[in-house]
Amino acid sequence: MPSPEQIPPLSELTDEVIHIAARAAERILTVYNSSFSVVQKDDESPLTEADMASHHCICDYLTRLTPNIPVFTEESSNVGFETRKSWKYYWLIDPLDGTREFIKQNGEFTVNIALIHEHQPIIGVINVPVTGKIYYASQGNGAYIKVPGEPARQIRTRETHKEGIKVAGSRSHGSKKLRAFIEKLGGVELLSIGSSLKFCLIAEGMVDIYPRFGPTSEWDTAAAQCIVEEAGGAVMDMSMNRLTYNMKAELLNPHFIAIADPSFDWTPYLQ
Repeated sequence: MPSPEQIPPLSELTDEVIHIAARAAERILTVYNSSFSVVQKDDESPLTEADMASHHCICDYLTRLTPNIPVFTEESSNVGFETRKSWKYYWLIDPLDGTREFIKQNGEFTVNIALIHEHQPIIGVINVPVTGKIYYASQGNGAYIKVPGEPARQIRTRETHKEGIKVAGSRSHGSKKLRAFIEKLGGVELLSIGSSLKFCLIAEGMVDIYPRFGPTSEWDTAAAQCIVEEAGGAVMDMSMNRLTYNMKAELLNPHFIAIADPSFDWTPYLQ
């Protein structure tokens, strides 16, 4: 039984988490391919049977895998900060990221699982149930994509040049600030896509920046941050500080940018 101070090698844990995310994806697809109901949570965000099926699946398997590491998910987010602040390690999960896209049945939703250590993600796994793609990374081991029927391959972010900038934007959460940012850049291409797939576009070297000017929660970004960082990029708040986790009672992230090339200066366009 591993203790938080003596966990297995990150690469071994990551392999296990990849399998767990795949099992959760199967549960999600079972609901996706049926007639499902939608309810509203207290914050007016939607919730489906698939969210809960994935939540229970992931919690069950992770509890068996690492019984001494707490599991914290969007659907169990009532754990108080007085308890959470003592966690050196914990699993941070969005069982179904992109519930609105799930409801629209456009395929742009994911399973996100991260391991946090000392306020930073050190494992990130993102499963795309409809395509079967899996993005994964662990601290110091690089970022990878696994496409069904193909061997896993390492992915890297790209260099950013003022000409030809590509921006990733939310499918369901556009904003005036995003439009103003794009206008300030001038002549850029916008790719709109749901869920954590925006981060995946960064990690794969397909776009240069994903600016988020609206609310997100820590479980929305943790797994993706690990993948982007291990691919060579960065995820930072608007003051260019790395995004951190479990530092406060509030679970909302600040506005942030995920970027492919940390050497490119985005500050003139964010003011």
